[in-house]
Amino acid sequence: MNGANGYRTLKEDPERPIQRDYERGHEDPISVLTGLCREMYRLGWVTGTGGGISLRQGRFVYMAPSGVQKERIRPDDVFVLDSESGEVLCRPEHAPTLRVSQCCPLFFNAFRLRDAGACIHTHSPVAVMATMLPATELESEFRITHLEMIKGLPGYGYHDTLVIPLIDNTAQEEELAGAMAEAMKRYARSPAVLVRRHGLYAWGRDYTEAKTVTECLDYLFDIAVRMHSAGLDYTKAPQNCLQCSAADR
Repeated sequence: MNGANGYRTLKEDPERPIQRDYERGHEDPISVLTGLCREMYRLGWVTGTGGGISLRQGRFVYMAPSGVQKERIRPDDVFVLDSESGEVLCRPEHAPTLRVSQCCPLFFNAFRLRDAGACIHTHSPVAVMATMLPATELESEFRITHLEMIKGLPGYGYHDTLVIPLIDNTAQEEELAGAMAEAMKRYARSPAVLVRRHGLYAWGRDYTEAKTVTECLDYLFDIAVRMHSAGLDYTKAPQNCLQCSAADR
C-alpha cells in the first residue's frame, strides 16, 4: 500500500518495536527529536510550521511530520522510516492526515552522502539574510574567515575560510534535493547547504554535532550580516593579524 509522498506503509513488527529499537547507551531518538523541535522553535529557527529535523540511528530514520507547529510535536506524531529504502515503517495512527516531512529527500541526502546521524533544516532569519549578502549572491557561496566560532565546526580552525554552498530555492521543498546533492558533492568539506531566500540544511555525525554546527553557523551568519552593515569584510583576514600568512590576505 502506498502512503503519503509515495512511501509504502508497513505495520510495525511487534518483535522489533520501532520506538525502542535504539542502540544501548543512546538516548531515545523520538524524545530527542521532539525536544530539539521545541528548542529550535525557541531559537526562532522553525516558526510557522517551517523547518524540521531528522535523526538516523541504526536501521531507522526518525522524522517530524510536515506542516505542523514544531513546538507542539508529540512523540506519537513522529514518522519512522527505513534508513536504506526510505519506506515509512511507522506513521501516526491518531492523525492519518499527517504527512512525512517534505524535507525527507533532503535529509536523506545528508544520511547517504555524508553518513550523517542527524540533519537540521532552519528558516533562521540570519541564515536567510546571509543568502542575500552581496558577496554570497555574486559567488553563490557564503565565505567567512578569522572568527572564533569557525572552530566549532568539525575540521575547521580560526585561520580557515569556511565556505558554504548556496543553491536556488524552488516552489516545492522536495525539488531542492537534486541541487543540494550536487552542491554537497562539489563542496565535500562543507557541513551545510544554504538555500537562497529560504534557509539552511546542516548535518553532523549525531544530533549533538548537527546542533553544534547549526548554532555556530547561525552565529557566523549573524556576524557576517553585522560586519557587512558596518562596512567590514568578513571574507578576508584582518590586516593586523600577526599570525596570518600573506596568503590569508
